[in-house]
Amino acid sequence: MKNPFEEYIKRFSEANLWKKIRSYANKAGQQTVYTVLLLFYAYRRSDTPLWAKNIILGTLGYFISPIDALPDLTPVIGYTDDMGVLSFGLVTIACYVNNDVKVKAKAQLKKWFKDYNEEDLKPIDKQL
Repeated sequence: MKNPFEEYIKRFSEANLWKKIRSYANKAGQQTVYTVLLLFYAYRRSDTPLWAKNIILGTLGYFISPIDALPDLTPVIGYTDDMGVLSFGLVTIACYVNNDVKVKAKAQLKKWFKDYNEEDLKPIDKQL
């Protein structure tokens, strides 16, 4: 089966991911950034299979891409399509998001959001 995000896989790089998050973290919001981090740390697990890594790369590539369904320049609305794609990717590879992945994602989130509130992340964790 062909990865529906194949064209976005080539747009992914770790440097571009961190740049996008640093530039748009506050606009995108904690839940979006947390979802991105969960996907990223699941990707870095050695036991995540290639098919799941391809889904993750395509999903994160879409997030990084400046060309998507709704421009990311407008707060909230611009990230609606990104969050939909990220949620799809996360649910698809959820079995590779273990406690270690969550701990790493939350630790990184704390560095970027001073007003970090773990309660805000419960809707994301419920998807897993």
